[in-house]
Amino acid sequence: MIQRIKQFYRALTARITPADKALVTEKLPQAAQQLFYAMHPADQYHALHVARTAVILWQQQPSGDKALLLRAALLHDVGRVQGDMDIMGKVAAVLLKHYFPAKAKQLGETGKGWLGHIMYVYYQHPEIGAMKLENIGMTAEAALIRCHHAPAAENEPPELKLLRAADELN
Repeated sequence: MIQRIKQFYRALTARITPADKALVTEKLPQAAQQLFYAMHPADQYHALHVARTAVILWQQQPSGDKALLLRAALLHDVGRVQGDMDIMGKVAAVLLKHYFPAKAKQLGETGKGWLGHIMYVYYQHPEIGAMKLENIGMTAEAALIRCHHAPAAENEPPELKLLRAADELN
């Protein structure tokens, strides 16, 4: 729960700096930048933290394609766009999933109403993001993003393991 409180504070105080924008411009193609900037600024800030953490983890144990890992980290939440699930929507989703998991799943399946839409996006954002990335030709990144919330499996790419670990730390 402490991690969630830290996330909430970061979301409230999120500011994208010129250095952050330079990193996005340098590491992502134009079409991917548009997806990145379509996210809520709090999600952009989170993605930047995940990307920086992923690079640190990669440096500690180099494995896989560092550039792919960085792009995937920056784009891992592009299935959530600004207006779909902003800060309070994410708070509602996390609390609902924690205290009423069956109801949260049910709402996510129907997608009806404000809470249903939030829960749908909460559960489906990896698939939504993966489809967006496939549409712009970023299939390797899409494959990682599609699985970043799925349970770990054997023979996973090292980039997926590092992305998951970095996301959990942020």
